[in-house]
Amino acid sequence: MSGMELRARVIEEARAWIGTPYLHRASCKGAGADCLGLVRGVWRAAIGAEPEALPAYAPDWAEASQAEQLAGAGFRHLVPVAVEAVRPGDVLLFRWRAHLPAKHAAILVAPDRMVHAHDGAAVAEVAFAPWWRRRLAYGFAFPGAE
Repeated sequence: MSGMELRARVIEEARAWIGTPYLHRASCKGAGADCLGLVRGVWRAAIGAEPEALPAYAPDWAEASQAEQLAGAGFRHLVPVAVEAVRPGDVLLFRWRAHLPAKHAAILVAPDRMVHAHDGAAVAEVAFAPWWRRRLAYGFAFPGAE
């Protein structure tokens, strides 16, 4: 599969998760997912088996640990992309505040649209608006899509 075909597959799969209810630590299309669960599910559909077991994490894991655990997983399994150069099909990681680790993930599905799961709602496609762009900390491509 070419890089462009993989990106198209990632986008198609991310959009297939829209409407999945938010459920902490879950990754089951249609039944429940959090933001990491969405990325994990898209990985399984586009790449194959997940590369590592899911560690235990509480909703406040980033504030409690102060470690860039989500970004660390990205560097282990994805291909880093400059935040200014992210393209549809890339994984986006956001930090809520400048002094905190990145703790939210989304998948860019168009230059100005992203799919993400957020607490209290469901997986949704939303605008990649200036509010999100200001909080973008990391960008990653799926292996083979670079």
